[in-house]
Order: sequence, then structure tokens, then C-alpha cells
Amino acid sequence: MYPILPVLVAFLASIYAAYSDLKEGIIPNRLTFPLIGLGILLDAVFAYQIGDPMFFVYALIFTGMIFLVCYIFWRLGAWAGGDVKLFTGLAALLPFQPALIRYSIMGVSFPIIASYPFPLTLIINSILGILPFLIVFVFYITFKYKRHLLEELLEPIREYKTSLILALVITSAITLTLVITSILSLQIIILAFIIIYIITMMISKLPMKPKILLVSAITLYSIYQNPKLTITGIVTLWASIIILQVIRKLLGKVAKEALQDEITVKDLKEGMILAHKLYKKNGKYYFDEKKLLGKDQRSRKDRQPQSLSPGKPVLTSMAAGLSKDDIKLLVELAEKGEIPEKIRTKKGVPFAPAISVGLIISLLIGDLPMLLLKILTITRTAP
Repeated sequence: MYPILPVLVAFLASIYAAYSDLKEGIIPNRLTFPLIGLGILLDAVFAYQIGDPMFFVYALIFTGMIFLVCYIFWRLGAWAGGDVKLFTGLAALLPFQPALIRYSIMGVSFPIIASYPFPLTLIINSILGILPFLIVFVFYITFKYKRHLLEELLEPIREYKTSLILALVITSAITLTLVITSILSLQIIILAFIIIYIITMMISKLPMKPKILLVSAITLYSIYQNPKLTITGIVTLWASIIILQVIRKLLGKVAKEALQDEITVKDLKEGMILAHKLYKKNGKYYFDEKKLLGKDQRSRKDRQPQSLSPGKPVLTSMAAGLSKDDIKLLVELAEKGEIPEKIRTKKGVPFAPAISVGLIISLLIGDLPMLLLKILTITRTAP
């Protein structure tokens, strides 16, 4: 059985890293470097205990592989250096799936073990775990520091009537699809979803009065056929639409405003992250605030494909943040009037809490993509 000590150390280290990342915005080297060294040492001890030197060899290979994967993410600007070192330390501690608990649900054994190394499962689960944390984090920042954005965030709740109409339209589309598929004896799920989408779009395009009349008639028919299922479905859809719209606001405009600040160039500090990349083109400096889609639309409008090229990159918006030399350059450019006196910076979203959640999921549930695959397999084979 895999030793409990590496699991305990990994769990406590991830909790401390999450706390430090939330409070200080950094995962300290005094945690990550000893973690890597301790992990390698414990791998060597365990390999000696079981008399299998290949355990240690594979542990080193997996640890090095994880470091390279994380290093690529760091180079792309997705992760900070602390995230890379924390993942490397956890990979050294847990190169293989620990057999802590075993249980089964509906014939599926947990935790689910993937065909690839356990540290990759940890990375994948951590990336998937960042979404719920990001939603909570953005809401916290909005509520504490930028409450004026709450109006924008609560807009879907105020427009509940629009959401209710959409829920009724989708319910009507589902009802008509069930009628069509039963008449034509069609049992292809994907085709049913396509029909639902087409009917939903067709009803949505109707003028308001015909739309209300049609939806009301179909809804009444559906209630007559199965009142409990129809009413439950409408309420569930209605609530789901509102929740999804709120989440969309959280991850879209609200997140952009909540996680960005306008700051004077002279007040910049090391580690701050630029909201937009700085480029130099035709002898001029500018911050690229447009998305690729916006650039493409502008390029087609102007019939100038070369406008898609942003120019020579000067400073990026990497998670590692600005260095002293970067700040010095920005101050010089601002003094010369080549960039604005005030620029936008963004808050780095702490990733260590997601790593901590990802570790717990990996230990207790296993690999989430493999779980999804098993669920799809069970659904397909179900009578």
C-alpha cells in the first residue's frame, strides 16, 4: 500500500499554499523547494523498502515531465512560477495514484484511475476546479470592492420575465420535438437536440403576440399531457437560465471590470500584471485591447488583412507580473508621452486553491475526464 505520509504532506502543503496565495498572492519558495526535495527523498525511501528501483526512476521521470508541462504553461503566461513549483512538488510526492480508499457507485469503482500518470490527473482536475473558484472569487471582489457592478450582475434577475419566456419557448420546442420523434419513430438523441434547437430558434424569431399565443397553446397541451413534469421542467429551465446568465456576467463583463484597475504608471509595483499586452508598431507603442475576433472583423471591414498583425511584442500580460526593468520602461515611455499616464492592470486569480481542490478530487473521486467518459458509456449502453 502506498505510504500515507506523502499524501498527508501533499494535502497540508496544498492547503497552506492556497491560504498563502489567497492572503499574500504568492506561493512561497520556502514551501515549494523543500516539497520537491522531500518528495524525491520519500520516493527513494519507498523504492528501497519495496525493493523496486524502477519506482524511483519512474517517479523522477513523471516529476520532470510535470515540470516541463507546467513550465510551458508558465511560458504562455497562464501560470505563475509558484504554481509550477507546487505542481512539481506534488508530482514528486505523489507520482502514482495513492490507494487510500476504494468504493463503488452503480458498479463504477472509485477513485477512477486514468491511463496516464496521476500528476496529470491532478493538473486536469485542478484546471477544471478553477471555474467554480473563479466564480466565487469574482463575486467576492465585486461585493467587497466594486459594489457598483452588482447592478450589472443582478440584471438577469430583474429581467426574469424575459427568462421565463425563453424557458416556455424551450419547453414548447421540447414538446414539439417529442411529438415529431414519436411520429417518425426517431430515437437519435443528437438529432432530437438539433430539432429542439431549430424549433427554439424558429419560435424565438416570431413577433411577440404570435409567439405568446403559440407558446401558450403548446404549454397548455404539455401540462394536459403531464402536468407535474411540465411545470417542474419550466421552473427548472427558468432557474437554470437565470443562473447561467448570472454566471455569464460573472465571467464576462463583471469579471473584466472587477479584476482590472486603472493605475498611474509611477505607482506600478513588481508583480503587478498588465491587463493588455504592449506592442510596438510603425514606431508607436499601444496596448492591444481588442480580441482576435474584433481584429478580424475590423480587418475585413477595412479590407486590410495585414491589420491583424499586432506588431512587435514589448511587454506581455503574463501571470509572473512586471519586473523592475519592465516598470522602468513603462515609466520612461509615459514620460515621453508614448503611452498614457494611467494604464490598466489586472488582478491575478489565485490558482493554488484550485490545486488544493483538484488534489482532493483526484484522491477521492479520481480522474474527472475518465469519469465523464464512463458516464457517457453507461448512458449509451443503458436500455
